[in-house]
Amino acid sequence: MTVLVVGGSGLLGRELVRRSSAAGDHVVASYLTRAAESDGADWRPLDLRDRPAVERLLTAVRPDVVINAAYQQHDWASTADGAVQLAVAAVAVGARLVQVSSDAVFSGTAARYTETAVPDPITPYGAAKAAAETAIKIIDPGAVIARTSLIIGDHGSPQERLVHALASGEATGGLFTDDVRCPIHVTDLAAALLELAGSDQSGVRHVAGADAVSRYELGVLIARRDGLDPASLPTRTRAGSGIAGPLDVRLDCTASQQRLRTKLRGATEFLAAE
Repeated sequence: MTVLVVGGSGLLGRELVRRSSAAGDHVVASYLTRAAESDGADWRPLDLRDRPAVERLLTAVRPDVVINAAYQQHDWASTADGAVQLAVAAVAVGARLVQVSSDAVFSGTAARYTETAVPDPITPYGAAKAAAETAIKIIDPGAVIARTSLIIGDHGSPQERLVHALASGEATGGLFTDDVRCPIHVTDLAAALLELAGSDQSGVRHVAGADAVSRYELGVLIARRDGLDPASLPTRTRAGSGIAGPLDVRLDCTASQQRLRTKLRGATEFLAAE
């Protein structure tokens, strides 16, 4: 099987490349600025904003599966338009598409969000992801749209780097106590996405961790795992920071978990201190 990982040089992309390669797939991975230092993939440059380039790559590779793990938070053209162009190209070559979406499509005003919840974004990034979802449902009804939350790795994610920088005094600011998400470990997310890619499922799926925690509570778990002093972590509130964003987004993954073999662990489990 040929798997195309778009955004292969990111945290999630690298894990998808590693797992697909280990499974014996022929892996082609795209990057925007620099290929990852990772074996097991045929690395190709790709700018999702360049429609002819997207079409050329998919026509040349003719993948069985395309997983869009590209991440450009402040670029509508990549996040919305680029994802749509990728979907059009995937349909043209008969590839199965898995689009990675985000809990940012929600405002945080509901208690929990099921997979049937209607997006109501309050940030440009959330709006771009929601626009991509809407278009992809029309272009490719067989595609999977996998909404996820904060992605945590083994010391490699932005959240983990921030915790270390705050604990050492290298960064200013603090961790929000009023911003709640359902973090997921990158290995669980990658495994679930590949499982979905190999299934006959379609439509929206929620693929996030089992625990709803604030960014501060998540920081404390990271600090304890890494031997840092949780008391060194400064706190603040998103509501008082002036930084736009939803306060409390809890993805209900019950329906997805019932269909997945991959266990979607909660942060208290995958960040348990050793």
